[in-house]
Amino acid sequence: MLYARIVGTATSTVKHVSLAGWKLLVAQPLAADHKSSEGDPVLVVDQLGAGVGSLVMITGDCQGNRELLGDNSTPVCWSVLGLEDERPR
Repeated sequence: MLYARIVGTATSTVKHVSLAGWKLLVAQPLAADHKSSEGDPVLVVDQLGAGVGSLVMITGDCQGNRELLGDNSTPVCWSVLGLEDERPR
Protein backbone atom coordinates (compact mmCIF):
# COMPACT_ATOMS: atom_id res chain seq x y z
CA MET A 1 0.00 0.00 0.00
CA LEU A 2 1.28 3.45 -0.94
CA TYR A 3 0.13 7.02 -0.63
CA ALA A 4 -0.19 8.74 -3.99
CA ARG A 5 -1.51 11.92 -5.56
CA ILE A 6 -3.81 11.63 -8.57
CA VAL A 7 -2.12 13.61 -11.34
CA GLY A 8 -4.26 12.77 -14.34
CA THR A 9 -6.80 10.60 -16.07
CA ALA A 10 -6.40 7.98 -18.77
CA THR A 11 -8.70 6.87 -21.54
CA SER A 12 -8.50 3.97 -23.91
CA THR A 13 -10.53 3.04 -26.96
CA VAL A 14 -9.31 -0.56 -26.80
CA LYS A 15 -8.89 -2.19 -23.41
CA HIS A 16 -9.11 -5.50 -21.62
CA VAL A 17 -12.70 -6.65 -21.10
CA SER A 18 -12.23 -6.53 -17.30
CA LEU A 19 -11.76 -2.74 -17.45
CA ALA A 20 -15.20 -2.00 -18.92
CA GLY A 21 -16.88 0.64 -16.77
CA TRP A 22 -13.84 1.39 -14.60
CA LYS A 23 -12.32 4.85 -14.27
CA LEU A 24 -8.59 4.92 -15.06
CA LEU A 25 -6.37 7.43 -13.27
CA VAL A 26 -2.67 8.25 -13.19
CA ALA A 27 -1.26 8.22 -9.65
CA GLN A 28 2.13 9.55 -8.54
CA PRO A 29 3.42 7.59 -5.50
CA LEU A 30 4.58 9.85 -2.66
CA ALA A 31 7.30 9.69 -0.04
CA ALA A 32 6.47 9.55 3.67
CA ASP A 33 6.04 13.34 3.81
CA HIS A 34 3.08 13.02 1.37
CA LYS A 35 4.62 15.81 -0.73
CA SER A 36 7.72 14.48 -2.49
CA SER A 37 7.32 12.19 -5.50
CA GLU A 38 8.76 8.72 -5.17
CA GLY A 39 9.11 6.54 -8.24
CA ASP A 40 7.27 6.57 -11.53
CA PRO A 41 3.54 7.28 -11.94
CA VAL A 42 1.26 4.24 -12.13
CA LEU A 43 -2.10 3.57 -13.77
CA VAL A 44 -4.83 2.75 -11.24
CA VAL A 45 -8.48 1.77 -11.42
CA ASP A 46 -10.86 3.72 -9.20
CA GLN A 47 -14.30 2.98 -7.81
CA LEU A 48 -14.24 5.51 -4.96
CA GLY A 49 -14.53 8.76 -6.90
CA ALA A 50 -10.97 10.10 -6.72
CA GLY A 51 -10.12 13.00 -8.98
CA VAL A 52 -7.08 14.95 -10.09
CA GLY A 53 -5.37 16.36 -7.00
CA SER A 54 -6.81 13.76 -4.60
CA LEU A 55 -4.50 12.16 -2.04
CA VAL A 56 -5.22 8.43 -2.09
CA MET A 57 -4.00 5.10 -0.83
CA ILE A 58 -3.28 2.66 -3.63
CA THR A 59 -2.68 -1.06 -3.49
CA GLY A 60 -0.69 -3.31 -5.76
CA ASP A 61 -2.33 -6.47 -4.40
CA CYS A 62 -2.84 -8.28 -7.71
CA GLN A 63 -5.01 -11.04 -6.24
CA GLY A 64 -7.21 -8.45 -4.52
CA ASN A 65 -7.51 -6.52 -7.77
CA ARG A 66 -8.50 -9.67 -9.66
CA GLU A 67 -11.27 -10.23 -7.09
CA LEU A 68 -12.31 -6.56 -7.24
CA LEU A 69 -12.68 -6.67 -11.03
CA GLY A 70 -14.11 -10.18 -11.01
CA ASP A 71 -11.66 -11.46 -13.63
CA ASN A 72 -8.67 -13.73 -13.04
CA SER A 73 -7.08 -12.62 -16.31
CA THR A 74 -7.20 -8.85 -15.66
CA PRO A 75 -3.93 -6.98 -16.28
CA VAL A 76 -4.68 -4.51 -13.45
CA CYS A 77 -1.87 -4.13 -10.92
CA TRP A 78 -2.96 -1.02 -8.99
CA SER A 79 -6.26 0.22 -7.58
CA VAL A 80 -7.43 3.02 -5.29
CA LEU A 81 -7.96 1.61 -1.81
CA GLY A 82 -8.95 4.79 0.01
CA LEU A 83 -9.32 8.55 -0.20
CA GLU A 84 -7.80 10.88 2.37
CA ASP A 85 -10.19 13.23 4.14
CA GLU A 86 -9.20 16.87 4.18
CA ARG A 87 -6.41 17.44 6.69
CA PRO A 88 -6.89 19.97 9.47
CA ARG A 89 -4.62 22.97 9.15
